[in-house]
Amino acid sequence: MPEFTDLLFYAFAGLTLLCGFLCVANPLSRNPVTSAMFLVLTIVSMAGLFVLLHAFFLAAVQVLVYAGAVMVLFLFVIMLLDLKEEERRKLRKVTVGLGTVAVAAIAGILAKAVSGAVPFGGDKLVEGGTKPLGRILFTQYLLPFEVLSILLLVAMVGVILLSKKDLK
Repeated sequence: MPEFTDLLFYAFAGLTLLCGFLCVANPLSRNPVTSAMFLVLTIVSMAGLFVLLHAFFLAAVQVLVYAGAVMVLFLFVIMLLDLKEEERRKLRKVTVGLGTVAVAAIAGILAKAVSGAVPFGGDKLVEGGTKPLGRILFTQYLLPFEVLSILLLVAMVGVILLSKKDLK
């Protein structure tokens, strides 16, 4: 018989995957605000996973920073662009090809990183401690942290470029 925490883990993990898929695929609506709301649900369910790991600080930061501040920024960008469905640009074969190459490269890097990872390796964090987390994040994992920030910046610029209207 699974424990209650196991059931919560499966529920939060399932919600994270489902809402993440609905954020990207969005079969319910073509409105980008709907995708942003599914992203908020994904972030909140990930915070639930952090709570199950007893990482309460990370869960609070996840909700406050990402579901709060970053999503407000995304919603402002989406609403200021004021996209209409019929005014969207058509995808060109070159951009689809380059996007496929970029996704394949990122998938290759991820596969290489996962295959070379040691389970439960590295320093053990003190439960709920912010000093050890900050020390490890900005010393041992500084490069992945900076790469992630650049990736988020590129994603935001990509969203803006993809949603711009054709100037004719």
